[in-house]
Amino acid sequence: MKALFVHSAKDLRLSDIPRTAPGPGEVRLRLSRGGICGSDLHYWRHGGFGTVRLREPMILGHEVAGHVVETGPGVTGLEEGQLVAVSPSRPCGDCPYCLQGLPNHCLNMRFYGSAMPFPHIQGAFREELVARAAQCVPADGLTPAEAAMAEPLAVCLHATRRAGEMLGKRVLVTGCGPIGVLAIQAARRAGAAEIVATDITAAPLGFAKAMGADIVLNTAEDPEALAPYSAAKGWFDVQFECSGAAPALAAGIACLRPRGVVVQLGLSGDMSVPMMQVTAKELELRGAFRFHEEFATAVTLMSKGLIEVKPLLTQTFALNEFETAFETAADRARSMKVQLDFTA
Repeated sequence: MKALFVHSAKDLRLSDIPRTAPGPGEVRLRLSRGGICGSDLHYWRHGGFGTVRLREPMILGHEVAGHVVETGPGVTGLEEGQLVAVSPSRPCGDCPYCLQGLPNHCLNMRFYGSAMPFPHIQGAFREELVARAAQCVPADGLTPAEAAMAEPLAVCLHATRRAGEMLGKRVLVTGCGPIGVLAIQAARRAGAAEIVATDITAAPLGFAKAMGADIVLNTAEDPEALAPYSAAKGWFDVQFECSGAAPALAAGIACLRPRGVVVQLGLSGDMSVPMMQVTAKELELRGAFRFHEEFATAVTLMSKGLIEVKPLLTQTFALNEFETAFETAADRARSMKVQLDFTA
């Protein structure tokens, strides 16, 4: 069985790993699709992000969907051949944070494809995967490509919950990669009245406009594009910062009204924050990290056609074309979401 390992920056290798049988409460899946995420790109480009660094070879990937091949003892509700979206979130359920209802902060989290702990948590870019049955959400009515989008959508649903009440709010989204564009849809579904999106590349802004942004602004072409929104202490109620870039965070803070909320999603290392403005305008800076229960909700919203992800699926490559897939995913001018096809 093949799996895609990252050994260091710009060193991806397709290697053989043994197949395993499912134990009690587990299922064996034949994976179909896997989306290349921003964190996968960070490991490939730089060997990590911020203080998180690769210290051993690691299987990449956490946005996956596949079909049930075999169920272990005690598994009910899943059948052979069934398509499922696989949540990479595997909290222990017993640590203080899990018991407080904060499973995304589990002290013993085993999130697929993460170099945060050591030994690293191996990821899901492999031909077969043994997963807990509780991680597998039936994806009836979806294609495997759509089902694999449940993970990034869950990230955005969690961020929307972190933002608080959205009905009638004016929202700024900075950074229009897959997370930014899905955040636009999640905010609109939650009741946002006006959504303005910014990016430094034209192609992502086209997706943002097509997926529901009222106004899109290219801040590379016009660095002062947001200036009108900073008058009278600001215009926006909420900023979803999805780029991980300090200039985008600062530009958004300048445009937030007093007591507005910044939700930081983008991860690229430490960022400087204009604390004087945060203090003077009494802003709230909230992090949004991963998700847990939102994963099943993401599948439901897609299944009911309430959030559309198909237009974001721009390219698909066979697993053995991984080099081309990663190079394409890194080119924001020609891709939005690139997926690997494990069945090709």
